Amino acid sequence: MPQANRLKNLEIRNCVKTLQKGETLLYPTDTIWGLGCDATCRDAVSRIYRLKNREEDKSFIILADSVEMMKAYVEEVPPAAYDLLEAMSDTPLTIIYPKGRGLADNVPGADGSVAIRIVQGKFCSEVIAKFGKPIVSTSANISGFPAPLKLADIAEPVLAGVDHIAIVNEQSFGDVRPSRIIKLEENGMFRVIRE
Repeated sequence: MPQANRLKNLEIRNCVKTLQKGETLLYPTDTIWGLGCDATCRDAVSRIYRLKNREEDKSFIILADSVEMMKAYVEEVPPAAYDLLEAMSDTPLTIIYPKGRGLADNVPGADGSVAIRIVQGKFCSEVIAKFGKPIVSTSANISGFPAPLKLADIAEPVLAGVDHIAIVNEQSFGDVRPSRIIKLEENGMFRVIRE
């Protein structure tokens, strides 16, 4: 196995151990650098809110590695969701579902809705698959400041406040930008929240 693959596999294991301990993680998603933790652990999610200096009434996106994992954390997946996922399979897409389940109570929105993206990035997807549960994904910035597109853009308080920083080769990641966000309504309609 080439050295680069060994290092990547070691880092994936380090990230998984961090998540298993209920700690916070700074990692590259399939879009931008994110802060994350076990999306089913209330204390870990609270730590992310404090680190970002963000009010707890603003929900987080969570990442899943597959449709099967996503379905386990959504009460009902409207048929429109499958159509959207298929139509936008080459674009990072976050869908807000009307009702989540099985997540920490400080992850969903006040109305019970939950925003989930099936991650496309290989590194992030492997971390989630090995962890076996979805993880929180929020931009690695203090609330109100720009979202960092690369590690060098991340503010020192964020770097110092997180439990583990993923060591990765940023050159291996393609174009970075926030995901498109679409909200599904209970009546089957949907609206674009972010292009």
